[in-house]
Amino acid sequence: MPRRVIPFLSLYYLGLLFLLYFPIGVLVLFSVNDGTTLAFPLRGLTLHWYQDMLGNQVLLNAVRNSALVALFSSLGSTTLGSAAAIGVLRFDIRGKLAFVALALMPLLVPFLILGVALLILFAAFDIPRSLLTVGIGHTVVSLPYTLLIVMARLVGFPSNLEEAAEDLGASYAYTLRRVILPLIAPGMLAAWLVAFTVSFDEFVLTSFLIGRDPTLPVFIVGQLRFANRFPQVVALAMIVMLVSLTLVVIAEWVQRAGSAASLGRRATEAAAAAPVSLAAVQTGT
Repeated sequence: MPRRVIPFLSLYYLGLLFLLYFPIGVLVLFSVNDGTTLAFPLRGLTLHWYQDMLGNQVLLNAVRNSALVALFSSLGSTTLGSAAAIGVLRFDIRGKLAFVALALMPLLVPFLILGVALLILFAAFDIPRSLLTVGIGHTVVSLPYTLLIVMARLVGFPSNLEEAAEDLGASYAYTLRRVILPLIAPGMLAAWLVAFTVSFDEFVLTSFLIGRDPTLPVFIVGQLRFANRFPQVVALAMIVMLVSLTLVVIAEWVQRAGSAASLGRRATEAAAAAPVSLAAVQTGT
């Protein structure tokens, strides 16, 4: 029976890879096409679209706006998500499940609905749309990702580490700074990278909250109407895709490296404690 299932799973996996990466391959191909239309046959290979893109000051300003929004929103969501994860897993709080469900709600609510809701909220308080409102919105939608990643990291560590530090006279602030944060630092870094990627690529929510200064996704959509600028957009999309994939891979690597390091420390501690335990058994103590 398993031998019949394996070929089907292999075909399914290959088909999934094709659907995911074939469009990316087409994007790479047309980013070096000398023509201005996405059609075969190609007119030739060139890199001048990348050169033109680097000389487009409006485009570079949009990249800068997206980078600033992503930087500050990812820092905010990582800080809030880490604090929430520590509070949920290390303190006995009433309504803990309701709090977690509320914090994860942006994962379930469509960004279209959330964008309209935030737009109404900012309008009610006479807050003009700007990069600040976009950053607040991105912090909201990135919070569930950071909360889940840091919680997954924190679950793997027993609470007796903090208890031992406090029994030795350390304050909770000192324990938090010297015990908890170093342990979850890889998870926090991975959460920041994921939040940065989510913010940098977000368009639907941004389109409701943006002011006069466009972010990169908004700028790209606005340039689709101009055929002579479209190849620059394709080249830029290629670079953005590579940066996003790189950040996701780094986040996964950091998460796994942190988990491997923690397992190594536990194995070392267990090996060091084994002779003591054996001696205690032999002496009957």
